[in-house]
Amino acid sequence: MNDMHKRQDAELLQLVTFSIGDEEFGVDILKVQEIIRTMEITKVPRAPEFVEGVINLRGKVIPIIDLRKRFGMETRQHDKDTRIIVIEINKMIVGFVVDSVSEVLRISADTVEPPPPVVAGLESEYIKGVGKLADRLLIMLDLDRLLSREEKNVLAQV
Repeated sequence: MNDMHKRQDAELLQLVTFSIGDEEFGVDILKVQEIIRTMEITKVPRAPEFVEGVINLRGKVIPIIDLRKRFGMETRQHDKDTRIIVIEINKMIVGFVVDSVSEVLRISADTVEPPPPVVAGLESEYIKGVGKLADRLLIMLDLDRLLSREEKNVLAQV
């Protein structure tokens, strides 16, 4: 067969990339509602350990989860780079605190490999894959799995 029938270009994934510690993560841009600077987070009594509290975003109360805590990393003071990524997970709006947001990136789906059993100390259940970029690896999070069903139920009550 001749080269006239080149295969379709690999699917492009559009990701919002952010960092926590030395690791860089990516999430599907379609799940991201907005990215905001950190704001006052109101503590919620008897909230689960991983829930930082809630914020009021234009009249909507949104639970906030610190991804450092979620991943068992050392917590850090929020600074000028800290961001809250507002995401919809299973029809629920949740904010994730990250150290900084890097960029919106398009990567080819065929550069993504399945996750090894442990990446950067994280269990692979949260990880969709690892994207190989020219100079670094990008850990792609599976947002739907980031919270267990039980945790989602708890969040719905926060």
